[in-house]
Amino acid sequence: MARVKLENVVKAYGDVEVLHGIDLDINAGEFMVFVGPSGCGKSTLLRLIAGLEDISSGSMTFDGEMVNTLSPSQRGIAMVFQSYALYPHMTVFENMAFGLSLAKAGKDEIDRKVRDAAEILQITPYLERLPKELSGGQRQRVAIGRAITRDPRVFLFDEPLSNLDAALRGQTRIEIANLHSRMAGSTMIYVTHDQVEAMTLADRIVVLRDGRIEQVGTPMELYTQPANVFVAQFIGAPSMNIVPATVTAGEGMSQVAPNGGSGAIPVPLAGGAQDRVSLGVRPEDLTLAAEGEAVFSGPVSHVEQLGEVVLAYLDIGQADTPLIAKLPGTSRIERGQVIHLSADPSASHVFDAKGAAIPRAA
Repeated sequence: MARVKLENVVKAYGDVEVLHGIDLDINAGEFMVFVGPSGCGKSTLLRLIAGLEDISSGSMTFDGEMVNTLSPSQRGIAMVFQSYALYPHMTVFENMAFGLSLAKAGKDEIDRKVRDAAEILQITPYLERLPKELSGGQRQRVAIGRAITRDPRVFLFDEPLSNLDAALRGQTRIEIANLHSRMAGSTMIYVTHDQVEAMTLADRIVVLRDGRIEQVGTPMELYTQPANVFVAQFIGAPSMNIVPATVTAGEGMSQVAPNGGSGAIPVPLAGGAQDRVSLGVRPEDLTLAAEGEAVFSGPVSHVEQLGEVVLAYLDIGQADTPLIAKLPGTSRIERGQVIHLSADPSASHVFDAKGAAIPRAA
């Protein structure tokens, strides 16, 4: 395992700068996930760490050693790609042994490392099969096994589950989490556009947008303390509701009234009255209420019954943006019905005119 540190790392293609001064410290043994929308720079950042792209400026170190000019093989990394990249004419054993053979490892060492990796990934019965005889999930495990045999300082995963169906993604996600646990704290860096993968796998998450880091934190830190509107809406499904609001200062407790709402939420904010703020409430923090106790009221424009929960979309007069409430599956909600909702003050968020979170008063 290795500690990976990036200081003011910039990547440019000609005059076009795609990563803008990235500062990041990844602890030895940590499972770090890069997440963000398409084009945010997460795969480019991973490729810089791998040595597949050159850094335009800034520095990168592994355990204090500068690696800016080192090749991928000199850095001691192993990478698992979105595509399995297996040799179709080789058996599973031969695919997993290929890197060790190139490194002139002994036959006994190769056999031991391949079988140890196969045991970890539960693919020992498939060692003599060709890739075409395996399922997608099994092929991805072979690709991961090939990385394990190299005993790298850092594992890099570039959207490894994108080609799998929903059921296999869930199963393989658990296997990757178990792999990190079994490998005694190997440093793993994982890129995905799927915030569910990020939340369930990561020790910490890096949220990227337009080549910049928006926030770094544990999954629950990002969920409960988003730094801005972008992070608040990117983490969580369905996305956090963001509604224009007004803050009225009170004695020790501000009142946040959503525009077009039917009430206000008491929130202890650091600062006085403001009329250009946004109120953020997650769908799961809204509950059905009596009309006199409601913060939001409106007709239901759409209903999604998901069994355990029902998603109710309310028209609260905010253009084409409905308010989404995640309610118990036993709730009887119908399209066109007027319902009233209250919000949990302790789980409500307030953002300023620039989209930054307004801190709560101490």
